[in-house]
Amino acid sequence: MIVDLPLKSPMIHSPPSDKDLKALRFIEEMTRNVDFVQKKVIKEILSRNSETEYLKRFGLKGFTDRKTFKNKVPVITYDDIKPEIQRIANGDRSMILSSHPITEFLTSSGTSAGERKLMPTIEEDMDRRQLLYSLQMPVMNLYVPGLGKGKALHFLFVKSESKTPGGLPARPVLTSYYKSEHFKRRPYDPYNVYTSPNEAILCSDSSQSMYTQMLCGLLMRHEVLRLGAVFASGLLRAIRFLQTNWQELVKDISTGTLSSRISDPAIRESMSKIFTKPDQELADYLTSVCCQDNNWEGIITKIWPNTKYLDVIVTGAMAQYIPMLEYYSGGLPMACTMYASSESYFGINLKPMCKPSEVSYTIMPNMAYFEFLPHEDATEETQLVELADVEVGKEYELVITTYAGLYRYRVGDILQVTGFYNSAPQFKFVRRKNVLLSIESDKTDEAELQKAVENASMLLKEQGTRVIEYTSYADTKTIPGHYVIYWELLVKDGANPPSDEVMAKCCLEMEESLNSVYRQSRVADKSIGPLEIRVVKNGTFEELMDYAISRGASINQYKVPRCVSFTPIMELLDSRVASTHFSPALPQWSPERRT
Repeated sequence: MIVDLPLKSPMIHSPPSDKDLKALRFIEEMTRNVDFVQKKVIKEILSRNSETEYLKRFGLKGFTDRKTFKNKVPVITYDDIKPEIQRIANGDRSMILSSHPITEFLTSSGTSAGERKLMPTIEEDMDRRQLLYSLQMPVMNLYVPGLGKGKALHFLFVKSESKTPGGLPARPVLTSYYKSEHFKRRPYDPYNVYTSPNEAILCSDSSQSMYTQMLCGLLMRHEVLRLGAVFASGLLRAIRFLQTNWQELVKDISTGTLSSRISDPAIRESMSKIFTKPDQELADYLTSVCCQDNNWEGIITKIWPNTKYLDVIVTGAMAQYIPMLEYYSGGLPMACTMYASSESYFGINLKPMCKPSEVSYTIMPNMAYFEFLPHEDATEETQLVELADVEVGKEYELVITTYAGLYRYRVGDILQVTGFYNSAPQFKFVRRKNVLLSIESDKTDEAELQKAVENASMLLKEQGTRVIEYTSYADTKTIPGHYVIYWELLVKDGANPPSDEVMAKCCLEMEESLNSVYRQSRVADKSIGPLEIRVVKNGTFEELMDYAISRGASINQYKVPRCVSFTPIMELLDSRVASTHFSPALPQWSPERRT
């Protein structure tokens, strides 16, 4: 079998290894006849789960074809199956959703939908996830040579897992993977060697874990060929950790002794084999580059000079971190390799070195059964579209049916079809559904809000000031209500922060960037007041994350919420406000303007 696209890539530097070729051929096989694979997947799922309580409820009577399934089984959200999930969590081991035993629950991100949802998983799901992981490096090797000659500095973390009343583990998907035998006993692969020992990754104390992983990365700085974290925000958190703790890390390197802050016995034992002697030359070099607190531009390539790319997710809400990553990395490429969630793993990026704005994921049809709900003008009667039948340019909400017992489940991701690879569609992640600011009839989604922040922040560029984090809320306590945007800034010259005049212009620029319904409400209806920017003290968003983690959020899955309403979070943000600024004028609007 010939692998068309990858092997014809002009970026190939040498023929793929036999192992890589096997993976590339598998991708080719899966993408050549997507509809055939999807028919096979749904037949397998319905056949094995035909005796489950959930499917019997809808009278499938053994039918395994798509038409019967779609006619009889409804499209659902989490609330529709919450009672069944709760029964399983409480210890009911009967065949409720799946004929295979539910072995654990994977928790959704604590900030994605307001609550921690429990996603059922079965033992064989780990094999499916591992399969998708195994496809990433064979694709990357087509574009970046020599990755097997060095190591990856990936900041990976676990969260202490909880148990449901019935005794099942409930934990984030990455915690499940890192604690699995698949990860802990993974065979040696020169393309997947990490600087961090397993003991550091598996430490539930995120501070000890971060310190150890950073120390290992510094000790092996010339061996690091790729740097990453799950999300872009996680990598920036690691850089900020280095800014705060570099002196202690340098002291360890200079003396050849591990800091007393590391109390975990497993970490100390593993580090005794890695950290064997002082390195004053390294300590002096790190001091020379880290002591310039106001100039960390390009710090990544200064410390890790052989880094070829950053391995981070920078799509969707993570796109706002791109300027900061470019600043710290000196413009290194950013690779988004895989699209996955707690519900299921979905697909991979076949052009991982593309620009972040061009990232598209090719859905692998063997992972689950996929349907797509047209996003525009969707009603109760709207027909869902098969994976092979989506149309380029259109936006859809992802709906999945999994082997573990989610049937026609609305994931909440909005995807746009950008093209096809063979017969497999490729999707751009657009946004999460229903992340909104609203005062009246206006509705501002995450993508709009992010664009407005990006446009406004351009006004700060001349002074070397950057927006490093933001969130928002719709303040309806004032009359009329108004949008409040919290900004944390990185100011190049601390003695000359942006003036009130400049910040007021930022407020107005944000309003100019919002949709016509918002601007009409401001200008004609007078139903929305001037937009307000509240600048918070540095470190505020770190405190916000620490608070979320203390309440059970996963450090791997944590994303700064772009809209907030929870009172303790609001109180935390307001207690850190350094200055407030309002839009000084009305944005432009006319009945003819439609944007």
